Amino acid sequence: MKTNVLLIATIAATGGLLFGFDTGVISGALPFLKDYWRLSDGDLEWLTTAVLLGAVLGAVSSGKLSDVLGRKKMIIINAVIFTVGAVGCGYARSFNLLLVMRIVVGVAIGITSYVVPMYISEISPAAKRGALVTLNQLMITIGLLASYLADYGFSDNTNPESWRWMFIVGLFPALILLAGMFFLPETPRWLISRNRLAEGRRILQSVEDPKLVDSIYNDLIKDNELTANGQSELKEIFKPWLRPALIITVGIFFFQQFSGVNTIIYYSPIIFKMAGITSNSASIIPAIIIGTVNVLACVFSIIFLDRIGRRKLYIIGILGMIPSLAIAGICFLLKSELGNSLIYLSVLSIVSFIIFINISLSPLGWLLISEVFPVKVRGLGMSIGSLSHWGFNAIIAFTFLTLVHSIGVGGTFCLYAIVCVGGLIWGYYYIPETKGKTLEQIEQHWRLGKSPRSL
Repeated sequence: MKTNVLLIATIAATGGLLFGFDTGVISGALPFLKDYWRLSDGDLEWLTTAVLLGAVLGAVSSGKLSDVLGRKKMIIINAVIFTVGAVGCGYARSFNLLLVMRIVVGVAIGITSYVVPMYISEISPAAKRGALVTLNQLMITIGLLASYLADYGFSDNTNPESWRWMFIVGLFPALILLAGMFFLPETPRWLISRNRLAEGRRILQSVEDPKLVDSIYNDLIKDNELTANGQSELKEIFKPWLRPALIITVGIFFFQQFSGVNTIIYYSPIIFKMAGITSNSASIIPAIIIGTVNVLACVFSIIFLDRIGRRKLYIIGILGMIPSLAIAGICFLLKSELGNSLIYLSVLSIVSFIIFINISLSPLGWLLISEVFPVKVRGLGMSIGSLSHWGFNAIIAFTFLTLVHSIGVGGTFCLYAIVCVGGLIWGYYYIPETKGKTLEQIEQHWRLGKSPRSL
């Protein structure tokens, strides 16, 4: 792999770190915010969901912009929004203002969640695309771990305002991303799609395998010709030949989110307090363990996605997620019988779930949607994927505590396990194997009317 490609991907993936940090930081802050403003469970759900509503807004409003302005400019704009949001959250003087600033942060997360993997996908050589796009997922997990460490480091049971610095820390990676992106190139595929042919070819030659440059360049020129007199992007993306791409995009995020993964990200301290931990600070420690495992599992997926392949890792991952969630559910259902051992058993089963989802559905969601759309509608397609992700995410976040009060923690985890059984059946038919394929070869597969399984 060319060193410059790895450096480019790493700098861009700082957006993923911000995604992870600003998503996870709320978990450690919630117990302190609850005490500081005497919030109800409903208030906590709104505060958690606010960032997700912002993410939906960011996803639905920016797909076309990334196709018009380019991937690089969108990431720069987002870095500015992240900066404003971090400072605004840290200095919020009322619950309502914090709610608004979390929505602002959410807008940036919603845009970043698709534009960063799209940028990396379009600038990566075909042979290493899986690893490089999954580098973004690794940075998300590092961001999550960093948020837990910040939560724990700044948590002070004697200081009711210790939550403020938890949010402000997010300012620093935002500034790094803002500065770094000014030195990175635009993606060759976007440039060529905008008829900036010489510039696009020059960047393509600097990042791609020399043997593939001519064929990729010629395919992109043909794609320009096919779509030059075609319909609008919105009409194009709903054509029958792109239906498999849309089903993959919405389906993988449905099963990813309705596995309950982000309830663990957002509510882990609260979950472990339900398991028997009493201190606000101590309840963050299991989240740090989970965050560390998150990172290690994602390193595994980076190493093996381009070796084992997307489809096999999906099947392996979801086969491990089902029993992990079921065991977690059973442990909470047997809370009175297990006593203090519930804390350890719940941590182990949730850690097992985190391992399996982070070698499969978590990285594959953003990777696959960056691969399955043609360049002309990739921004819009990934915006639809991001909208699906954050919409489903918001539903899960907003209903978790309500579900817990209705059917218990055990019943909730068992329900998520049942959803994963459906995900196993769906994935058998709809998860394609895109390992080693160029983005243009994947597009040609859909144009020929072939199924995801046959790719």
